[in-house]
Amino acid sequence: ILPPSSLCELSSARWGVCWVNFEALIITMSVVGGIILLTLFICCCVCCRKKKNRKVDKEDEKAAREQEQRRVRQEERRAEMKSRHDEIRKKYGLFKEENPYAKFENN
Repeated sequence: ILPPSSLCELSSARWGVCWVNFEALIITMSVVGGIILLTLFICCCVCCRKKKNRKVDKEDEKAAREQEQRRVRQEERRAEMKSRHDEIRKKYGLFKEENPYAKFENN
């Protein structure tokens, strides 16, 4: 591709047509190649970060769902325990009425 240095110097060498200078072509191709490689590297980094963020978001969402499920189960257990305790209180006559003065009211 490159002509030998005995024929002509690199700065005066031409390729195919007279207006393409090898020295300028090599510099231009190096710069364009470097820019392409840098762009690919940056795109890969950005994509990896997005995937990592999505994964973290999914984990946070999953943790929030599990926490909500635990809270609901705990509320159900509390209600069940309260009803059991109320039944026991009724059985032994220890149940507190809503209004302690209700038995004194005249109808």
